[in-house]
Amino acid sequence: MAKANKDNLEKLIVEYQPQLKSFIRKRINNKEDVEDVLQDVFYQLVKTIDTTMNPIEQVEAWLYRVARNTIINKGKKKQEEEFPVFRYDDDGFLLEDPSEIIFGSKSEQTMPETAYLRSLVWQELEIALSELPPEQRNAFELMEMDGLPAKEVAKITGVPVNTLLSRKHYAVIHLRKRLKELYDDILCY
Repeated sequence: MAKANKDNLEKLIVEYQPQLKSFIRKRINNKEDVEDVLQDVFYQLVKTIDTTMNPIEQVEAWLYRVARNTIINKGKKKQEEEFPVFRYDDDGFLLEDPSEIIFGSKSEQTMPETAYLRSLVWQELEIALSELPPEQRNAFELMEMDGLPAKEVAKITGVPVNTLLSRKHYAVIHLRKRLKELYDDILCY
């Protein structure tokens, strides 16, 4: 790696490390795992800069996406959790939100059935997201999956906040239609 690239890389790491660490810490409780994910993200950055002829155009967005994907991959390796049992009240309403179980916000152990349900949902979500126009997908992923505020995404992408919110809205409409059958199947399981 040329000296200029190495200096530039060090500046990027110093600039983005605190923000990324905070982003990761919000999603992972274990301090060692936070450090591992952060290290993996910067390793990917070094590897990409060293091996790719194309420069990364939006470094901050790229770093957050790599962090999110690394967190997801780490989550897939988590231990097993109790199989979801949906409980209903007397009026037939769910007492527990299925998304809490499916998207793994609980820190309990995972059973193979739960892991399978999660992988199925994530697989279908990825397919549904790939059907979206890139602008809608990017807006949805940054705001909903990465948890970035609309103003920050606007700053990163250079797109006005209202445009981003509109793109996210259309993405949500598509995803609701596309994933409704899967959602109904899971609830009726």
